[in-house]
Amino acid sequence: MPDRIAEHYERHAHAFDDARRKAFVERGWLDRFLLGVAKGAPILDLGCGAGEPIARYLHDHRHPITGVDASEKMIALCRTRFPRERWIVGDMRRVALDGMYGGILLWDSGFHLPADDQLALIERLAKWLSPGGAMLFNTGGERGTAMGEQFGEELYHASADPAEYRAVFARTGLFEVAYKPEDPAAGGRSVWLVRKPH
Repeated sequence: MPDRIAEHYERHAHAFDDARRKAFVERGWLDRFLLGVAKGAPILDLGCGAGEPIARYLHDHRHPITGVDASEKMIALCRTRFPRERWIVGDMRRVALDGMYGGILLWDSGFHLPADDQLALIERLAKWLSPGGAMLFNTGGERGTAMGEQFGEELYHASADPAEYRAVFARTGLFEVAYKPEDPAAGGRSVWLVRKPH
């Protein structure tokens, strides 16, 4: 269930990190995302894991990073690897942040939340996105829940319907740059790239 996600990743932090460091399939999407992020602008990475490979890629492109993850072990690895960045242990739905971000990532993480929580979170994130900034996230293809499997354990996933995400974009003034359903570069999930007008 969704309330056990943090415990799952805490138990398997090192195994997840080891596997994740060997798989960087989303580079193309990150490159598209960074086209919409001002040079040197801060980026918020929700569900940042242990910082490999995504935070490293952002760091190498000289973007200050604020990473949020519910796993203390994951954040400890981030702090070891990138001590000058800002790392926060917390629930992405309730984390308190100040300032604005040129880019926001919700990659391979938001879909562990119930659909309505995802929609509320995206609406909240739109307020933290700087004018002209970009947001990248991935979801399922239709409203519903599914149980995946990782390290021999069930893992909760959920999604809203594409029309529901688009309704949030309309309410918050975001515009859709790209949408690709069932993209192999996202583990067969749907990818959304949106921007906030200047």
